[in-house]
Amino acid sequence: MHTRKNQRNLTPGEKRRLVDALLELKRSGVYDEFVRTHDAFYVPDGDDRPRAAHMTPSFFPWHRRYLLEFERALQRVDASVTVPYWDWTADRTPGSSLWADDFLGGTGRVGDRQVMTGPFAHSAGNWRINSRITDGKYLTRNLGRPFDPIALPTAEEVDRALAEPEYDAAPWDSTARSGFRNAVEGWSAGGSERWRNHNRVHRWVGGLMVGATSPNDPVFWLHHAFMDLLWIRWQRARPRAGYLPRTRIAPPDPQAGRVFALDDPMPPWDVRPSELLDHSRHYRYV
Repeated sequence: MHTRKNQRNLTPGEKRRLVDALLELKRSGVYDEFVRTHDAFYVPDGDDRPRAAHMTPSFFPWHRRYLLEFERALQRVDASVTVPYWDWTADRTPGSSLWADDFLGGTGRVGDRQVMTGPFAHSAGNWRINSRITDGKYLTRNLGRPFDPIALPTAEEVDRALAEPEYDAAPWDSTARSGFRNAVEGWSAGGSERWRNHNRVHRWVGGLMVGATSPNDPVFWLHHAFMDLLWIRWQRARPRAGYLPRTRIAPPDPQAGRVFALDDPMPPWDVRPSELLDHSRHYRYV
């Protein structure tokens, strides 16, 4: 079992080893395989296909396995490396430590949003964008969206999501008006706020973090490690409220064949949500 740390508590050596492992995965082509996987399984709920990764109850277990697979790839490069998490309720500005030149680099420049600082800047020659939904070859960001400002979610907003008594609710998609999963994933359920929690963070970072190929930005992994930690906190607070739906949804429900119940194997690994409810044999958070 290994430990995932808050990124603000990483030592300079830990940051350097993580960056070096990320760059090696990029050089080998393995990193882009992970980007393509996320792109392939980002299926909107308006699409008449099974959806395992987003707008669905399996959002948390799917990303837990995805993150574990990525972490294992990093550890094949350097066994000491783990994925840290970014608590964006505390580190809320473009001046926060994760955006420093020795770690993830900063925001994009005005005009084309190209990241010009840090090890993932295109000018450093190590981070060419190959799997994308735009034509650019470079990493882009627009931290805080200064010309149309957006704020990161607050601790109070996270607390409201953690207070949800049930894991998820019908119709098991982006329109669910209750349930922890959609409260954290952050699709609009009718109120004035279009993007909440997880989704708003993607939009606060901007650039390539918006869209199906968001893992092109290494901050994706730190963001989703925090999502995983929030799921753990909810589980601990509500030990009797398990994953929903428990049983496979059957016709004529329009979600039949599109949503993964507790024991439905999820692609691309054929692993069931029930196998991913307990993180503790793999890692812990500090």
